[in-house]
Amino acid sequence: MARYVQSTAQSDSYFFTARAARSGDDLFIRHIDILRQAFRKTRETRPFIIDEIVVLPDVIHTLWTLPEGDADFSQRWRMLKSLFSRAVDGPKDTCTLRLRPGEKGLWQRRFWEHKIRDADDLAAHRHLIFSAPVQAGLIKRPEAWPYSSIHRAIARGTHVPEPSVGAAHRRAPPERIAPQPNRVA
Repeated sequence: MARYVQSTAQSDSYFFTARAARSGDDLFIRHIDILRQAFRKTRETRPFIIDEIVVLPDVIHTLWTLPEGDADFSQRWRMLKSLFSRAVDGPKDTCTLRLRPGEKGLWQRRFWEHKIRDADDLAAHRHLIFSAPVQAGLIKRPEAWPYSSIHRAIARGTHVPEPSVGAAHRRAPPERIAPQPNRVA
């Protein structure tokens, strides 16, 4: 059995990625109000601060600051996933043989976590969160995505939208570069 090591440091900040069990599903957007309620109830029971968050159709990226002396993020995620799952019907075509007791097949079993090390690491992960909808090809500008804390960051003055973001500023992958015609001299 896997053994996970958790930090016992005080007042930790973490970046998390949690995914829907089915890639390409619109689960989180379709049930955004239920997801928000699950976050609220989890925070009431096991307090933490959501510094930044973006909810994509099948992925959640978020930065949390946990209370001093309480780095138990796993219990918080377990509660959040459970609250959400109880309120949402599971897919009807899920093979019950693949599910563990109590699962509905809505979430990937694990989540990805990264402890924020310093201000540069925090800035990089904030950028990842704000640009995720653009990178996913859902919109052209981060502030156009309605399910992001970028709006809160802009309102409080901690984020200034960049004048240009998106495909025009990303290098095209090699397979998208148009081949040059062969010229015969």
